[in-house]
Amino acid sequence: MRTACIFAHQNALFRRQGSTTGTPRISPHQILVQQTPRSPLLVLDTNVVLDWVAFNDARVRPIAAAIERGTLRAATSGACLQELRRALGYAQVKLDAAAQALAFERYLAHASVFDIPEPDVAMDLPLCEDPDDQKFLELAWHARASHLLTRDKALLKLARRLAESGRFAVLEPETFLREARGLLRG
Repeated sequence: MRTACIFAHQNALFRRQGSTTGTPRISPHQILVQQTPRSPLLVLDTNVVLDWVAFNDARVRPIAAAIERGTLRAATSGACLQELRRALGYAQVKLDAAAQALAFERYLAHASVFDIPEPDVAMDLPLCEDPDDQKFLELAWHARASHLLTRDKALLKLARRLAESGRFAVLEPETFLREARGLLRG
């Protein structure tokens, strides 16, 4: 985490403490440490990641650019990465092996990988009607993501319920872009 140290009234402290070396003696309690707010953490489902790294889709380009410059962060897990690797190899994606590897590495270079424990009933997450999509909900919960971006109807059906619980928002990328304009400037 980046921190910025601000020395309040450094010259006054220098004079008060009577330093003759030109370097003020400042104790830790005299330093104001200001935390830089963390960038929002997003979970992107596989199709949104494909739109970014395989198709360079204009609809997700602002999100991808914000992740690449650190204004936003992306979370992933082993299960999500396995699905991405598999999806990159689909015939309809039309990438050769070298392009698949580059797309995978591009995403991995900008995503934080979280270990997700076995499903826990105490999580109190709704079950997605598509069991293959449950991993995205679990990742968002365990990573403490602010948003899960998807176009998947099964996940979007849970958006209101998850929003009411205060856990994280489930949005289409286009909706996120409209609602988060200020976050994308950087």
